[in-house]
Amino acid sequence: MKLIVTEKNDAAVKIADLLGATKPKADKVFNTPVYRFDVDGEEWVTIGLRGHILEPDFTPSLIYKKRGGWSGVTVEGEAVPATLPASLPTPPFKKKKPFTADGVELKGWKMEALPYLIYAPIEKLPKEKDIIRSLKNLAKKADSIVIATDFDREGELIGSDALACCREVNATAPVSRARYSAFTKPEITHAFANLVPMDDDLAAAGGSRRDIDLIWGAVLTRYLTLVKFAGYGNVRSSGRVQTPTLAIIVERERERMAFVPEDYWVIRGTFDAGATAGPTPGEGPEAFEAPHATARFKVEAEANAAMDHVAGATSARVVSVEKKKRTVAPPVPFNTTSLMAAASAEGISPARCMRIAESLYMDGYISYPRVDNTVYPDSLDLAEVVNAIAGNPAYGPYCRELLAAGPLKATRGKTETTDHPPIYPTAKATPDDLSAADYKLYNLIARRFLATLSGPATVEGTKVTLDVAGEPFVAKGDVLAVPGFRAIYPYGLKKDEQLPAMAEGATIAFNGATCTKKQTEPPARYSQGKLVQEMEKLGLGTKSTRASIIERLYQVKYVQNDPIEPSQLGIAVIEALDKFAPHITHAEMTAELEHSMDRIAEGEVTKAEVVEKSRELLSEQLATLMPHSEEVAEALSDAVAADAYVGPCPKCGKDLQLRASHKTKSMFIGCAGWPDCDVTFPLPKGKIEAVPEQCPTCGMPQVKVTAFRAKPRVQCIDPNCPTNQEPEVVVGKCPVCAAKGLDKQLIARRNPRTLKRSVTCENFDECATRYPLPQYGDIIPTEEVCEHCGAPMVVIKTARGPWKLCPNFDCPGKEEEEKAKAAKKGGKKAPAKKK
Repeated sequence: MKLIVTEKNDAAVKIADLLGATKPKADKVFNTPVYRFDVDGEEWVTIGLRGHILEPDFTPSLIYKKRGGWSGVTVEGEAVPATLPASLPTPPFKKKKPFTADGVELKGWKMEALPYLIYAPIEKLPKEKDIIRSLKNLAKKADSIVIATDFDREGELIGSDALACCREVNATAPVSRARYSAFTKPEITHAFANLVPMDDDLAAAGGSRRDIDLIWGAVLTRYLTLVKFAGYGNVRSSGRVQTPTLAIIVERERERMAFVPEDYWVIRGTFDAGATAGPTPGEGPEAFEAPHATARFKVEAEANAAMDHVAGATSARVVSVEKKKRTVAPPVPFNTTSLMAAASAEGISPARCMRIAESLYMDGYISYPRVDNTVYPDSLDLAEVVNAIAGNPAYGPYCRELLAAGPLKATRGKTETTDHPPIYPTAKATPDDLSAADYKLYNLIARRFLATLSGPATVEGTKVTLDVAGEPFVAKGDVLAVPGFRAIYPYGLKKDEQLPAMAEGATIAFNGATCTKKQTEPPARYSQGKLVQEMEKLGLGTKSTRASIIERLYQVKYVQNDPIEPSQLGIAVIEALDKFAPHITHAEMTAELEHSMDRIAEGEVTKAEVVEKSRELLSEQLATLMPHSEEVAEALSDAVAADAYVGPCPKCGKDLQLRASHKTKSMFIGCAGWPDCDVTFPLPKGKIEAVPEQCPTCGMPQVKVTAFRAKPRVQCIDPNCPTNQEPEVVVGKCPVCAAKGLDKQLIARRNPRTLKRSVTCENFDECATRYPLPQYGDIIPTEEVCEHCGAPMVVIKTARGPWKLCPNFDCPGKEEEEKAKAAKKGGKKAPAKKK
């Protein structure tokens, strides 16, 4: 039996479908799905992992013996070697946590343990126990094993961990590696016909990254958390790549804050080429605007002088007409960074872009999406790909033109690697095949691929110089003369700005000028796409991790909005680290470690050497941070208070802040004077931001609420404010009371304490009938009742339109709807509704 190990279950299904002569048989080993099929009379079995099945963690404790020195104690109680610097104190210690008589406990978060944690041995623990058990069961019976995880550092590491589990029960079965870049039959067939050995160096490079990120992330996160516990989320996350990435954002914000705007004046004139003197009534078909040849007047007197010169003028002389053509080269193929940047410009965040790209890859629509390469390999049949996607009516005519024009030649980027080709479409897809978001990204990738096979675009530019009473004005226009690649790839294309025909020496109408005072703008904040490009330029992270690092910064509230703006907490973290341990925030050290990991993949250095060096670097930085913990704590405390500030407390005058409940972890508004002041307010669902303006009705603070798929709105925090009150609406009769012979009404109302809306029976104390309602939208009662449960039907009217619903969550009709939807999707069983 041949065992094939893939990274995910979807990949196991795909490979079985593509390699099997007949439809594979779905089976289970314990609780893990597997897929059995025959190839030339031999049984093959594919099993999908769930990404990493082993995860690294520190040994729970360290112990010291005079003869043997330091060693780590694993979860199983085994001793493993540990190398700690001689500068760290050794036992005997007083028994005060985290110290024991003969060592150090590392599980609890204690400041004194951090210098030891840096050097603690790392063990691999089972993360997916059920999958590991199933994998070992199959490996026992396997005659040969094929590792078919994704071909990159992460995939090689996942495959290496899976192989280690297999070797525990089968030490002799031959092992090979399948490398592929797309889930297409030719690609998968070729990969399994040309198996290669495992790349131990590549797996070691992936393992070193994982270990180093664990060490840096654990130590820095624990340090920042321990120096100051406070509300608004306690854990202060940090990491080897996350921190310098945040530093880039903060540095740009510092530039913006230090920026001193300068005044300047802009003069624009209005002209009409269809008349010889102005003013003309209205705007003719040949009217246009042109700025003064001096784009910015830095001295107001000079701008006023120019305006005085043209005052009263009614005509302009055409001094010159220049026409130039310029060629715009087609774009180079997509790699991961350029795809994320292009998708970000279209409103798809880098993290979401990678999630969608992974889904499209697994479904066989695009090639492997985590690549650095920007040169198509000679082995890629470009014409075959064009033919494959020509079935989409939006691309069909253009594809046929490309194929008819002769042999296809693609553009080439600067980065050429041999692992995977650049990202390209591997199968036809239409808007009917994919969700709107998935098709949006697929469409971008497909059009980019076709653009790389196309000719350049030609833009015809016209520059007209005009003279008005001795003052020069310059009009410019661009027209796409030859579309070239722009015919299929319109992204970033500016609209044509065509000027009317004018001849040198001609006189046209001048209809006056305006002078506008403006100010210079500070440097723009980074968009997510631009930040990904900056991270690549500085060597921060990898193509696989950059999107998740940015997403993590949002999750821990270090940044907000897009373009990205650092929070006060994010600024405080960087300022504190930059002051006492500057190397942590600088990209150079992280980039150097990234380069060292590349050298591991090339076999030039070992994993142990690189990890040891990173431990030493971190130890140096922690040693400079520890003595300044109180100063760091004060800075973080002030920043937390600034980010959480909502307004003044109406009772005691202290700050009202966004706070997190210790019990429920939910957010609410509470007074900083607690426990002396017990003022609290509930928060509506959605993203909450404080606003400076007070409620015009009651004078209380307000917050901006952005609910899911809804426009932001400003709301008073006081539930009793008239602006938060909603009239009670009678929606019908209570079916529970009616069954008992009682005539009771169901009333839609908002709870003033929780701000939640519901339909509640006026006899609630006895019948306990209550149905939840959507939190937003007008409630309109109907005369209808639900045919399944007898609850009154209501209409909820929002900006997205009205919809009718039964408010009863336990209505039998809802379960039938779920079953119908599941059947439509392919017979999957509908999930049971939670009561």
